[in-house]
Amino acid sequence: MLNQSLKFPKADILVIDDTPENLNLLSAMLTEQGYKVRSVTKGSTGLRGANAVPPDLILLDVNMPEMNGYEVCQNLKANDRTREIPVIFISALGDVLDKIKAFAVGGVDYITKPFQLEEVLARIENHLTIRQLQQQLQAQNQQLQQEIHDRTKAEEKFAKVFRSSPNPIAIATVSEARFLDANPSFLRISGYSLEEVIGHTATELDFGKNTVAFAQKIQLLPKTGSLYNQEFEFSTKCGEVKTILISIELIDLAGVPCALLIANDITERKRLENEFISLVSHELRTPLTSTMGALDLLGAGQLGTLTAQGQKVLSIATTNTERLMRLVNDILDLERMKSGKIFMRRAKCNVAELLITATEAMQAMADKLQVQLIVNPLTIEFWADSDRLLQTLTNLLSNAIKFSEPGDRVWISAILSESKTVDSQENQNSLTSSPNYVLITIQDEGRGIPEDKLQIIFERFQQVDASDSRNKGGTGLGLAICRNIVQQHNGKIWVQSILGEGSTFYVLLPLTS
Repeated sequence: MLNQSLKFPKADILVIDDTPENLNLLSAMLTEQGYKVRSVTKGSTGLRGANAVPPDLILLDVNMPEMNGYEVCQNLKANDRTREIPVIFISALGDVLDKIKAFAVGGVDYITKPFQLEEVLARIENHLTIRQLQQQLQAQNQQLQQEIHDRTKAEEKFAKVFRSSPNPIAIATVSEARFLDANPSFLRISGYSLEEVIGHTATELDFGKNTVAFAQKIQLLPKTGSLYNQEFEFSTKCGEVKTILISIELIDLAGVPCALLIANDITERKRLENEFISLVSHELRTPLTSTMGALDLLGAGQLGTLTAQGQKVLSIATTNTERLMRLVNDILDLERMKSGKIFMRRAKCNVAELLITATEAMQAMADKLQVQLIVNPLTIEFWADSDRLLQTLTNLLSNAIKFSEPGDRVWISAILSESKTVDSQENQNSLTSSPNYVLITIQDEGRGIPEDKLQIIFERFQQVDASDSRNKGGTGLGLAICRNIVQQHNGKIWVQSILGEGSTFYVLLPLTS
């Protein structure tokens, strides 16, 4: 134990006393208790020692030749290196004025000789503890000051980027989607002043038909996580409709969960993109039609008999031309829908007839691929564009059949949903109360869809596997068209899937227009 105490002393104590007997007594006593002790008989020597290697505590006599204890203490407190060292006076002087003077020059305690061993040890331990706590507090304060400095610098940097960014940026509370701040770019694109934005919710400001969905995405941020490059239609104060890409990050402001919204105006880009797609599609359709006609003539043998190799090449050319025709038609279809050039011609139609017609249309494909189609119709009438819904159902059935194995089954069914609306595909299977809906499901036993693809499967040119367009004959636009048709019926479409077990597509439609 003694060796351990010597190796790891509890503290370093400097004793300054001109009486050797006192020095020896204090040194022996403190060393026995596990302290490292340095003893000197002169005040000047003690000052040099304390400055060279500052001790944890100093025991100081008052009456000494050349330089008394008060002068030594004053010198210690005047030096930055030794100012914080606690000094305990030990003196035979017991007058109150002597004690007052000791405290006045910076002493922390005063012990009167003759002293008691236990009293000296208790006071030393007490002041060492106080000093240790002071050092911890100073370290914590320094750390806190550094954190405050770093945070202030970060906030200044963020504020500078926030204000000067060319991208529209705003901050809103998660709970109510209520705006707390907006940068000049956001104000320019929206047409609102800062006073008109701050304190108001997205719903109150009415940013267009996507306002409710926009607010819901903010409120669901703690559950769904960050949102990146989501396309929205944005209505300005003067009614101008813009297309924006918006990203949302969850941030914390003074303990309040907030959403950082960063937008990118892609209105002009979308216009050019749509014009380009429309132009290219129209320009492609005419030569493709001519090419298809020529291939039909070759296939009919009207231009001569082809060899077996020629028939094989002709078959490949016909298949690829048909796929290209489908792609062009799908692009035109989707662009006309998005631009409002295709209107839903709603009329009374029967759900059962739609399901049966869609099944009959896909029966030949199912038989060819040895897939069993099972239909569970629901006899109920509702207002819809039957041709467009039939297009949606046959598209979904076609996908289910294509991605099934021989012997698999595909179900199409409908139920009257008296108390079901859906929080869209982002919330997958969340169903809450709202009457007058029909829910159509298309379920398969195919390969399923990976979880990371569920959020983007309804976007244009998005496929589970890049080879699907080649192997399955898809264009990557079918589900985008389905979503557009369903949305124009004020309905919702989403999918649930388990990889390797199959997928279920849901189409929720209102019974009334």
